[in-house]
Amino acid sequence: MTLRFAYNTNGAANHRLDDALTLIADAGYDGVALTLDIHHLDPFADDWAREVERVASRLERLGLGSVIETGARFLLDPTAKHEPTLVTADAAGRARRVGFLKRAVEIGAILKSEAVSFWAGVPKEGVDRAEAHGWLVDGLAEVAAHAGEHGVVPCLEPEPGMLIETLDDFAALSVPGLRLALDTGHCLVTGERDPAAAVSEFADRIGTVAIEDMARGVHVHLPFGEGDMDVPGVLGALEAIGFSRLICVELSRESHRADVMIPRSLAYLKECRRPGPGLPPAPDTSAYETRIL
Repeated sequence: MTLRFAYNTNGAANHRLDDALTLIADAGYDGVALTLDIHHLDPFADDWAREVERVASRLERLGLGSVIETGARFLLDPTAKHEPTLVTADAAGRARRVGFLKRAVEIGAILKSEAVSFWAGVPKEGVDRAEAHGWLVDGLAEVAAHAGEHGVVPCLEPEPGMLIETLDDFAALSVPGLRLALDTGHCLVTGERDPAAAVSEFADRIGTVAIEDMARGVHVHLPFGEGDMDVPGVLGALEAIGFSRLICVELSRESHRADVMIPRSLAYLKECRRPGPGLPPAPDTSAYETRIL
């Protein structure tokens, strides 16, 4: 089977959305992982619905599918990264996160996106984890029900350091309709499973997949060839389970050279699917010795 690839717009943060979509389409991707943000389809803009319809038309013209991502850093609170979350102690804050995720679902429905991906959040100091887990389940149930009403697949991403951190944490949840957003690199960070083994084990629960390189134990998204990820092994596992959804490249620290990394990443992935003895060579980054983080 032919695997399908997308590129996450959080790795093109210095580009206008239309320009980023053009770069992604011209590189040969099958879709885009669209991170809703202040400059990329702001879900809180007064004209958000009109803008979504416009983007839907543009995606159709470009032949791009989509996944909705919700990990923008300061979209909900300009003073606190990723806050509020589904495990924030303040009930009004949690409600704001739920409202945002519902809006993301509605955007996904208009764009005919394959999935909407989100995470749990980090409980702050002094928050009882059992109580936070209850808040989380309540929020997830509300979002998943809303997604079901709109025909959208809701996916929770285990994230290092968050309340739902591992695949075992995800597996312990019981929320009807909720599927897994598997970031294969996170398996290397937590050390819980080999990424390819995770694909096989959770094959029947995966709603969307992210891929990038990553060093073991370090939560930094790296360009392919710079970490410990067995990319051919992961792609082989996805192929083996018949995964037909978008596989999303997430390089959120590479916006300063998105024009290079967007096509280079897809070329690497395609090279990994060719018959041959080993990994393709690491990308040449000599022209970018000073990294802008």
